[in-house]
Amino acid sequence: MLFKLSFKNIKKSFKDYAIYFLTLVLGVAIFYVFNSMDSQEAMLELNEGEKDIIDLMNEFLGGVSIFVAIVLGFLIIYASRFLIKRRKKEFGIYLTLGMSKKDVSKILLMETFFIGLISLVAGLFIGIIASQFMSIVVANLFEADMSKFTFVFSKIATVKTIIYYFIIYLIVMIFNVFAVSKYKLIDLFNASKKGEKIKVRNLYLSVFIFLLAVVILGIAYYFATQRLDSLNLFGTSIILGIIGTFLLFFGISGFVLKLVQNNKKIYLKNLNIFILRQINSKINTTVFSMSIICLLLFFTITIFSSAWSVNMTLKKDLKYGTPADLLVYTFAETDMETAKEALNKVGYSLNNFSNYAEAYSYGFDKVNVGTLLTPVLDEVLKDYPNLLADNYIPVMKVSDYNKIATLYGNNTFTLKDDEFILIADYKQMLPYENKALKEGVTLQIGNKEYHNKYPKCLEGLVQMSGNRSNTGIVIAPDNIDINLSKTTRNYLAANFKGNKEKANDKFMKYTEKLSTIGAAYDTKIDIYTASTGLRAIMIFIGLYLGIIFLISSAAILALKELSDSSDNKEKYEMLKKIGVDNKNLNKALFIQIGIFFALPLLIAIIHSVFGIMSASKIMESMSVNTNLSSIIMTALLIVVIYGGYFIVTYFTSKRIISEKSD
Repeated sequence: MLFKLSFKNIKKSFKDYAIYFLTLVLGVAIFYVFNSMDSQEAMLELNEGEKDIIDLMNEFLGGVSIFVAIVLGFLIIYASRFLIKRRKKEFGIYLTLGMSKKDVSKILLMETFFIGLISLVAGLFIGIIASQFMSIVVANLFEADMSKFTFVFSKIATVKTIIYYFIIYLIVMIFNVFAVSKYKLIDLFNASKKGEKIKVRNLYLSVFIFLLAVVILGIAYYFATQRLDSLNLFGTSIILGIIGTFLLFFGISGFVLKLVQNNKKIYLKNLNIFILRQINSKINTTVFSMSIICLLLFFTITIFSSAWSVNMTLKKDLKYGTPADLLVYTFAETDMETAKEALNKVGYSLNNFSNYAEAYSYGFDKVNVGTLLTPVLDEVLKDYPNLLADNYIPVMKVSDYNKIATLYGNNTFTLKDDEFILIADYKQMLPYENKALKEGVTLQIGNKEYHNKYPKCLEGLVQMSGNRSNTGIVIAPDNIDINLSKTTRNYLAANFKGNKEKANDKFMKYTEKLSTIGAAYDTKIDIYTASTGLRAIMIFIGLYLGIIFLISSAAILALKELSDSSDNKEKYEMLKKIGVDNKNLNKALFIQIGIFFALPLLIAIIHSVFGIMSASKIMESMSVNTNLSSIIMTALLIVVIYGGYFIVTYFTSKRIISEKSD
């Protein structure tokens, strides 16, 4: 009998379970998708380096999954509270009809089990389908061959999802049984008559706390816009932001209604009295929840937009920074072996190259960071107190640089006998270098002085890299006296013949011997693999956390709103009795829910502006800038998930208030 009753209750209350069911299904699906990378790796044509990167990414995602499981656990418990509260009167009737609390607990236990089982099956099904699309995303990131694409199923991800889900749901079932067992019969019958206790806060205290919150957030924002060379400053800005957010919602809940009441035109218009009081009541009773939701949204926007910016910037810079297949270089104070000699010594034939170019760079005592930045050195040292001003800036003969530039497909240059050009692309230092060059710089190379030809740096590189990391190369006339050079480096840039991957694999067999004789190397494929791995880890962790935080935020708001709609049915029925039509009631409901969802999002967006500025300063070392595409992708994520929960909440609340009271 209890089994049949549980099953009927699930069918009858399915609409009440909609948000709960949606949250469980999405949680399971996302958990599966981000733990199924092992199956996707098997069908992609990846090299060993790329496979290692995916293995590393799996380890990262495995660690993040533990955190995600904890978040989902708290979320499911929170959702269960709503469902129990919604059905207190029903449980009271069961007890009145002669059931024991043990029987009621069994009914709830079976219902929870069935809902959990259905959610698990549905979530796994959606997750398995969605993981096929994730394979395409992974293949796109690694530029892998999709010709062997097949439908894949990850046993590891399935087992992991079931185990995590079982542990979470076991805790939830225990919580539900305990919650029912502690209620008294009179509390169950009077549940619908009890609203949340609203504390009336002192107006002047609320205003003071609000202003204090604004000041604290202002300080946090100021720290976020400064150079974050110290982790302490970064941590301080985060802590102040969290404290300020809690105080802000606490302050708002105590005076906003009073503020609006002073404007009679707004307050007395249509159903604004009812709407504003409802909103004030919601905020007043959910200060902690609203603060947590706001912070989750802030972290979602900041983490995901920053991760996407890293992805897009590195993807763009990768092509620029790897214009050849290979760069071999050697360096020594005296008796240097050239890169060509090193290759010959280890037995690697230059016939493997379709073309190659050689060049040298030199180091001179008086050509260093400090002398180049002389006009702005004090300003630079103020911003970068740890700057190594005595570090050499490499000097290259213009003819040597032009050989490399021609192979790379970059611009070549001509110089007069007393001119030099600064080649650089590192965004963090470019403003200072350009400012110094604009004021005019004189460099002593050997026994002769040279003046900058152009009032700014020109774009270019010799060393290959996955991002723009060239802090500066001085291109000088061929007449420089290299005998006065303190250090010398020889470069050989080359392109492989035939199949690039096979040629690269062949070259890699000689790298250990090259290292033993002091030669170093960079290959395009290695740089691509490392850069793509960083991009993949950033984007997947950002997306994983972003979606989970968004679901958590939206689900908490949705459940709170549905709970309030259930509690406030009598208020809506009273409005109907005094002549308010359904159109205006629905409009009032829509505005309430809209403001309730929009308020934490609006404050989170303001936080995120400064959060992204802070993240951008940290990412400057990778020459990463926030771009429009990252903002668009973040906005789409919020619209789809957060907006989706808003729509479901509105229609479910609309149905609840339109139901006839028992």
